Amino acid sequence: MFTTLGLHRHKLVLVFGLALSGLVGFLMVGEAKPLAEIDWLDVFGEGGSALALAVWMMLILGSRPAGRVTDLLTLGLGFMFLAMWQDNLDEFIEVPAGIMWDHWLESGAMPVGVALLTYGLIHWHKEQLKINQQLRKREQLFREHRFIDNLTQLGRVGYLKEQLQGVISQQSQQPMVLLMVDIDRFAEVNRRCGHREGDTLLHEMSELLLLNLRQQDLICRYAADRFAVVLPNTGVDRGREIANELALAVSHFAYKHKQTGETLYQTISVGLAEWQQDAPDALIQRANSALQQAKVSNGFGEAA
Repeated sequence: MFTTLGLHRHKLVLVFGLALSGLVGFLMVGEAKPLAEIDWLDVFGEGGSALALAVWMMLILGSRPAGRVTDLLTLGLGFMFLAMWQDNLDEFIEVPAGIMWDHWLESGAMPVGVALLTYGLIHWHKEQLKINQQLRKREQLFREHRFIDNLTQLGRVGYLKEQLQGVISQQSQQPMVLLMVDIDRFAEVNRRCGHREGDTLLHEMSELLLLNLRQQDLICRYAADRFAVVLPNTGVDRGREIANELALAVSHFAYKHKQTGETLYQTISVGLAEWQQDAPDALIQRANSALQQAKVSNGFGEAA
C-alpha cells in the first residue's frame, strides 16, 4: 500500500496542503471560540465525516495505479474532504462576517467534489466491467478476497464451494463437470530445485491451465499442487476432451529453471466427476476419488 501511495504523493501534498492553508487562514483572520460555544455534536459529525473522506481517499490511492479514474476519484473525495474540513474549523474558530472566502470554500467545494466523484464512479464502473472480463476464469458468480490464494491469485477451497453452490443454483437442469488436476511428482521439484522454484513453477502452471480453459470455465487452487476446474454446461464427453487438452498443454510446457536454465517438463493427473444433483462437498469428494484412481492408472480417472 505504501509503495502505491508513493505514486500519488503530489495529489496528497495538494489536498492536505490546501487543508493546512485553510487552517492557517482561519487562524490569521479569526478568533478561537470559547469552549462553551462549541457545538460538540457538530464537531463529531463534521469532523468524523472529514476523517472518513480522508481515509477513503487514502485507501483509493493505496490500492490503485495512476490514471484518469484515480485522479477523478481522488479529486472528488479531496474537494468533499476540504468542504467538511472547513466546516469543522468553523466550530472552533470564528471568522469576521465581512470575510467571505471561507463561505465560498465550504459551499463551493462540496458540489464540485460530488460532481467529480460521480463522474469518476461512472468511469470506474466501465473500468470494472473490463476487469471482470479479465477475471472471468478466476471468478464467476462470487467475489471474496479472503478466499484468494496469494501465490496463484486463484480462489481456494472455500471459494470453490461457494462458486459450485452458485452454479448449481443458477443451472439446476444443466450438466456440469468438475475436474481435479494434480501435478505429478511435484514434490520432487521442491526437493531438487527448492521451494522458491517450486512456487514459481506452480504459479506459471496455474497461468497455463487458465489459458487453456473456455471463457465460462473456472479454475481454483484446491490444495498444494492440486487445482479444481469447474466446467458448467458441460457433459462428460466434452469434459474428457478438455481434460485431455489440459494434459497435452502441460506435457508441452517447457518450463525453464530460473537459475540454471534447465527445462523441467511436467505431467498431470486428472480426475473427473459429473454433477449428479449432489451437494458441492459430495461432488468434490467424488472428483478427488477419481483423481486417486488416475494416480495409479494412466493419468485419468472418472468417478462413477
